[in-house]
Amino acid sequence: MDHAPQHAASLRGLTKTYFRPDGSVLVEALKGVDLDIPYGQYVAIMGFSGSGKSTLMNLLGCLDRPTSGAYYLDGIDVATLPDDELSAVRGRRIGFVFQAFNLISELTVVENVEVPLFYQRLPAPERRARAVESLQRVGLGDRLGHRPSQLSGGQQQRVAIARALVTNPAILMADEPTGNLDTATGESILALFEALHEQGLTLIMVTHDDRIAGRCERVVRLRDGAIESDRAGGRVQAAGSPA
Repeated sequence: MDHAPQHAASLRGLTKTYFRPDGSVLVEALKGVDLDIPYGQYVAIMGFSGSGKSTLMNLLGCLDRPTSGAYYLDGIDVATLPDDELSAVRGRRIGFVFQAFNLISELTVVENVEVPLFYQRLPAPERRARAVESLQRVGLGDRLGHRPSQLSGGQQQRVAIARALVTNPAILMADEPTGNLDTATGESILALFEALHEQGLTLIMVTHDDRIAGRCERVVRLRDGAIESDRAGGRVQAAGSPA
């Protein structure tokens, strides 16, 4: 039964264990994580290599499923969904932005942004209209017919962000989104994320950079598969966001 969606994401006792072929435990990547992320919050996930940070992001993004525990995404208990239903929920409720932009070089900018909607089988006119709107939202309304190779790195990341936004996701997840960008371009991308946060979007960012994390509203730090600290960041609550 689905919970009332009080939070964009709610984890209860989440564990993830990787096993060897003989069935013995290889590593306990997550050890009973409890975490609530309210709608509209801007959260940084931090931790050293091996802390469980990547595993947690994969579970939050519905790219993997927990060994035990519950995960409610936008009110839906996704921990035990069959693969096809989990994939459908991921496509509609999660937007991903990666360090590598992962754009399709043969497609134009607007076609790249349309791709998630193609998998949702939306009519072509609706796909195009939503893609154009999403690109305008990130300041690229004048680049619709360009191909990725004709854009700067910062513009390519903006296309990737537009693609992530086009499904109107419950959560936008960003994994080191400025890692391939120079400092000035990275600043412009962070400013865009902050503008999206001010519009009420829920953002989860994986970063190793304390300076970037300090610009988030909340910083969750993992160590050895558990939450080591959960504190306020330097950014204030977005207007209209839940407390």
